Amino acid sequence: MSKDNYSLKDAMIYTQRIAQLSKALWKAVEKDWQQWIKPYNLNINEHHILWISYHLQGATISDIANFGVMHVSTAFNFSKKLEERGYLHFYKKEDDRRNTYVNVTDVGEELILQMNESYYNTEHGVLDGSLPIKELYGKFPEFLEVMSVVRNIYGDDFMEIFERGFENLDKTIQENDEHLSSIKITEAESLS
Repeated sequence: MSKDNYSLKDAMIYTQRIAQLSKALWKAVEKDWQQWIKPYNLNINEHHILWISYHLQGATISDIANFGVMHVSTAFNFSKKLEERGYLHFYKKEDDRRNTYVNVTDVGEELILQMNESYYNTEHGVLDGSLPIKELYGKFPEFLEVMSVVRNIYGDDFMEIFERGFENLDKTIQENDEHLSSIKITEAESLS
């Protein structure tokens, strides 16, 4: 890192600005997220793990930890709780006995579908705050610069999993009169 390209003042203002904006945005995201999943007796980590497992079918615990931006022990422990509740299934592959893989059970998939259907039953401050931009430009903010920063911090593998998860989400969700439903995809499709 070369300090020749920026001043200490610029660096401090930038890092404090991004810290303050990130904290404010996270607070709103956290509130929206908790309200949405509260009726299903899940916490944010559990929901995030369930979501990742569903959209990255056949994900490893390490994949979940990396994509969920959490410690491996956190991913494992919350995944175990979800398994105890019947939402996840752990398994090992014959050709890879070192890694533990996770799939969503039928009960877990039903829960995800119920949550998708009830999405609009709670308030969404972040969505509401983004609507003026969508109305003005015809699309939601894309955060390209933020994604570039995240790529530089977490690497290409993280961004690949990030994009693959959202590609699978796009493939598996259909909209019908503001209701969401999911189409089950095969493991081969999810890994392509």
